[in-house]
Amino acid sequence: MIQIPLSYNYIAVFLTLACNLKCSYCINRFGKYIPEKNKLTGKQWIKALNKIQTTDLPITLQGGEPTLHPDFYSIVNGIYGAINIDLLTNGKFDIKKFMENVPQNRMKRDSPYASIRVSYHPEQNDITLFFLEVKTLLDRGYSVGIWGVNHPLYKRSLDIVRGICRELNIDFRTKEFLGEYKNKLYGTYKYEGACEKKFKRNVFCRTSELIIGPDGSVYRCHADLYESRFPVSNITNDNFRIEDVFRYCSEFGHCNPCDVKIKTNRFQEYGHTSVIIEEEK
Repeated sequence: MIQIPLSYNYIAVFLTLACNLKCSYCINRFGKYIPEKNKLTGKQWIKALNKIQTTDLPITLQGGEPTLHPDFYSIVNGIYGAINIDLLTNGKFDIKKFMENVPQNRMKRDSPYASIRVSYHPEQNDITLFFLEVKTLLDRGYSVGIWGVNHPLYKRSLDIVRGICRELNIDFRTKEFLGEYKNKLYGTYKYEGACEKKFKRNVFCRTSELIIGPDGSVYRCHADLYESRFPVSNITNDNFRIEDVFRYCSEFGHCNPCDVKIKTNRFQEYGHTSVIIEEEK
């Protein structure tokens, strides 16, 4: 069995890095993105994820767009019912098929935010169809919220979405835009220079997240995931155990913003970062 440390805040299961949208500001492309070479099958995912021992911490299926995995519904229904599941999605899936295969209570738990978190992308979404499908899921009893990225180019679009959500009584939240726009780096980060790509420095880093790539590789951080480098193990290994330790890293200065941004934890308490970094001694 895989015991999740009490210090862990998140279990990120990247079923696939493939996506059916092409947003210009996608955080997955912040660094040197390496497309996935292999994906675990549904059976492999089910066997691996059912080894996880966790209480209130859910497994969050994400990507890319996780519903693009050919065995997505088998995975959802194959994970033990005692393990909570959250879903990060852009909503671009067959909603009828989703409702036929995912019971309303499978992605619903006592939490300060929705279990199914649908991202709104002004560049890509048909706003009428987008809201129709979200409202359909809500009316059927699913736990759904909408999240948008506070990109400086799309402030008006998000204001419109916020107003519609208010009228329809839909939970709408925004996240900081992380990354560069017009040669300016956006985001609130704990460690100075971590994402500026101006230097590299040796540090020691400890994560509070279990990050699992499409092939089952377990990574120290999102930067390693997207660049497909330095996996510490693989979730399918029978002897895999989480080591809640600081690990050597020579890539500080080229961190992914997701790892070092200041944000809320799973209890919605502000001030959390995914990793803790200490200087090399």
